[in-house]
Order: sequence, then C-alpha cells, then structure tokens
Amino acid sequence: MSAAPHRPAFGNDFDMFAIQRGYLAVVQENGFRLPPRYLEFRPQVERIRAALAVQDEGTVPCHNDLLAANILDDGARLWFIDYEYSATTTRASSSATSGARRACPIDRLEHLVTAYYGYASRAKLARARLLALMSKYGWTLWASIQDAVSEADFDFCPGLGEVRAGRRRVRGPEFAALIDDVAQPDRPRGS
Repeated sequence: MSAAPHRPAFGNDFDMFAIQRGYLAVVQENGFRLPPRYLEFRPQVERIRAALAVQDEGTVPCHNDLLAANILDDGARLWFIDYEYSATTTRASSSATSGARRACPIDRLEHLVTAYYGYASRAKLARARLLALMSKYGWTLWASIQDAVSEADFDFCPGLGEVRAGRRRVRGPEFAALIDDVAQPDRPRGS
C-alpha cells in the first residue's frame, strides 16, 4: 500500500460533531421543529465521538457535499460545484458523508471505502459507518432549519425522518460491534 500524496489543508475544518452542535443551538434558540426524541441520541453520539478518537487517521481536503446535484457531467468531464462545505476533514468522513447522503447500502459503502483506501478494512468500514450515522444525525438538523427558513418550494420534512432510521441502528448489537471495530488496529482484511 502506497502512502497518499500530501495535499495542503483547506483554511477551515469540517467536523460533523461541531456542526451538529451548532445546528442544534440554532434550532433550539429559534424554536424550530426538533425531530421527536432527537436528543435521546446524545449518549450514542458521545460513544461515536470517543470511539473515533482512539485512532487518528489524519485529515485531507474534502468537498463534503457530494450530492448528485453537485456533480455536473458535460459529456467530456465531471465538474464539482457548490463548495460551501469544503474543508479539511478525516479521510473516512469524506467517504462516509458521500455514502450517507446517497443512502448507500452496506455493500456499496464497503466498496466505496475499499476503493478510497485501496484495501478492505473492518476498522475503516466501521469508521465510515459510524460517521455516516453521525452525518445523518447532523444533517437532520439542517433539514429542520431549512424547513423553518427556506423560501424554496421544497419539502424538507422527509429529511427529518433520518432520526427514526438512526434510532434503530444505534439500539442493536451491530452498533456495539461498530464501536469495537473502529478502535481496532487498522489492518487490511485477510492480513
């Protein structure tokens, strides 16, 4: 496995834990709609944050908003637009955010993570899956804010349903296994 080339950091950082706290403050201070039982996730969010802190994978420059609408294909090349959330973030956050925003099934996320790192790793996949959960949790509040303030003719309420889906994921044994896996030394699968 060759080392990734060094890229200069962006001038700001993208940390979904900090973004989520900021969005939560906006929602609460303005009396915007908070998804039912949203705050019940706080203990799991702290478990995710603590588990991710065990292994430092460094940071890389990242777009952080690779929705299909932000990728244009002119027939000859792809153009990435809307760099509002571009910042320096962890490598796993970049793949997790992309996967979460596309509601990637686990096998597709595993393929994305393997392609991104160049090898299959249980620890990397667990990191991406936990960050995808955190991404859904944080972006739910973005939907809540947009639902309250946007003049766009768009229904942001379906984005608020992410909390229900996330609640199911953090209550089962799979969540505990992801917490354990992410803290393991990173080894390519099969080694």
